[in-house]
Amino acid sequence: MCKTAKLLLLVGIVLLVLPSPAQAYIGPGAGFALAGSFMAALTAVFSAVVLLFTWPVRCLVRAIRAWRGLARSRVKRVVILGLDGLDPRLTEQFMAEGILPNMAALRDRGCFKPLATTIPPISPVAWSSFQTGVNPGKHNIFDFLAPDRRTYEPRLSSVDIRPPARSLSLGKYRWPLGKAEIRLLRKSAPFWQVLGKSGIFSSVLRVPITFPPEKLRGVQLSAMCVPDLRGTQGTFTFYTTRPDAGGERTGGDVRHVTRNGNRVDLELIGPENPLRKDHAAMKLPLTVTIKDAGSAQLRVNGEKHTLRKDEYSPWINVSFRAAPGIKVHGLCKFLLLGTEPEFSLYVTPINIDPDRPALPVSYPASFGKYLSKRQGPFATLGLAEDTWALSEQVLSDEAFIQQSLERDIERERMFFDSLDKVRRGLCVCVFDGTDRIQHTFWRDPSPATGGDVAPRPHPAVEALYRRMDDLVARTAAQCNDEDTVLMIISDHGFNQFRRGVDLNRWLEDNGYLKVSPGLRQEKYLAGVDWSATRAFAVGLAGIFINLKGRNAQGIVEPGPEAAALGREIADKLASLTDPEDGHSAVKTVYLASEVYRGPYKGEAPDLIVGYQRGYRVSWDTAIGKIGEAVFATNAKAWSGDHCIDHTLVPGVLLCNRRVDTEHPRLMDIGPTVLDLFGVDVPAYMDGKPLAVAEAGDGDETPPPAEE
Repeated sequence: MCKTAKLLLLVGIVLLVLPSPAQAYIGPGAGFALAGSFMAALTAVFSAVVLLFTWPVRCLVRAIRAWRGLARSRVKRVVILGLDGLDPRLTEQFMAEGILPNMAALRDRGCFKPLATTIPPISPVAWSSFQTGVNPGKHNIFDFLAPDRRTYEPRLSSVDIRPPARSLSLGKYRWPLGKAEIRLLRKSAPFWQVLGKSGIFSSVLRVPITFPPEKLRGVQLSAMCVPDLRGTQGTFTFYTTRPDAGGERTGGDVRHVTRNGNRVDLELIGPENPLRKDHAAMKLPLTVTIKDAGSAQLRVNGEKHTLRKDEYSPWINVSFRAAPGIKVHGLCKFLLLGTEPEFSLYVTPINIDPDRPALPVSYPASFGKYLSKRQGPFATLGLAEDTWALSEQVLSDEAFIQQSLERDIERERMFFDSLDKVRRGLCVCVFDGTDRIQHTFWRDPSPATGGDVAPRPHPAVEALYRRMDDLVARTAAQCNDEDTVLMIISDHGFNQFRRGVDLNRWLEDNGYLKVSPGLRQEKYLAGVDWSATRAFAVGLAGIFINLKGRNAQGIVEPGPEAAALGREIADKLASLTDPEDGHSAVKTVYLASEVYRGPYKGEAPDLIVGYQRGYRVSWDTAIGKIGEAVFATNAKAWSGDHCIDHTLVPGVLLCNRRVDTEHPRLMDIGPTVLDLFGVDVPAYMDGKPLAVAEAGDGDETPPPAEE
């Protein structure tokens, strides 16, 4: 088959994988689709030809618009370094102890302030407000998960992936007709699109809730909610000869294998094959030949790779055969964990190959390929650090930290390439390691001494902050001219997660929810008797009223009845105490009707629970299970969290200029960038420009120094 024919057939494939548990944040996966059709391929070719011949005119128009836009600008460049979850209390404490000299120097040169986050302070909600400058009622993201109005099952809140409605049946194959739909559910335009209308270029790297990537004047690499090749939010595979292993665990597949001498034959499970009528999962045979106690040889797709114990392999290309001449490509890493007496092998989730993407992960599409060619293969999965492999004790602490470091190094290469290339415009990049390490290593903290002093978590967290301080130093060195404004921001802070609160059990105990006999442990709310249930919880944020007209089996009348019920639940829940020690578990319960404004506030949970420090919604509640007790001790490696009251976990704002605004908010950052570039802030934005001083306005201090 010729290359052109293969390309057209490949563009015509649609892969749709049924929802699977989302790793790190439990819930359904994004699904997986490679959208296209024969006509779409021809249209793409025609568009490419048109773009080629109109390139000189478009460049001239862009140059004129950029000149006009920058004519009003107070700066040439704005650089935003996002450190997801950087906590202001810990940062201030570490600066006072001399642990973060570069952040302290930046504070002394410009400013350091807490940055008010969103209600709730959850990453997809917060980063959506960052990029759009609006409250959640206008951008439509209220949680990682949202209940389906028909089935009540949780679904991913930020993206909807659907296959073509029609297909052509040929033998054992079913060929799709038309395009699959990959739809971003976040509303409101990001501020970099507003910049682009004034001709200002933006480089946007790994900002959460940017999948699928949107068109802009610049380049973008998507982040949170990009699925793996199986359509989940990250499913690892663990092979072992241990006789007690096997079956599915949270976040991954554990497979029992047999060793024949020095050889172990394996199968790597790929996505379901939508070209086959039976939708059988595509499989890739692997062979591991054990060389000695510390090494083995992996054979995959006809290539050999050396594996060394406790060392991650490089990214290895894997391809799955969907039909004759049709392959789907991905990337994964292998970690040999042992050969004697038992064989053990860990495989990361299969990432979409940025060089041959089966889903759009960048804008333009060539940008992902550019990064791959320039720096080599890299992780594309939205939640690239495999927290569940750590929680399931497949990965050791050291192996997880090494994996997180590798992801940060990949991000650094992209970021500094962007800083080098973009001398005029916006550069923004978000690092996830700060979030993932704190989630998993906020273990057994030392007691707080009172006041604003934070409890000291695991030493891995301090090491993380030291690394981020070094990153800040190297970033500041690239932003040492007077025409560049540098902001270091985080979307929320952090705290320990000791005890989980089962909201559905509490609702049941208080007469608001009924469980069908024998179905208590069913997930996805399958055990709920909807004919007698007035309220339910799903996801990480809050509680939904079972409304008539909104939910398929709603029983509560909208209007006064629903409002009175919401207030009643809020008042009762606010007084919830932990029977273990009598501590208050809830700080504030918010009514969506009072805290959100905009056309989408009706999509929000009706009540949003703001927990006290140390508490969070239970793991069961997140996936719609009803447990045996309201409170449960959290024993997972996932020991830190920020899903508490927003006033207790603000983010961080560090800037190389003085910021005179007393109480900055995350949603103010976008309007501030627009204002710095002289672009009018759209009237729909809730955020307001911060009062950022002009260059040289204030005491002159030296730039951050290397530690």
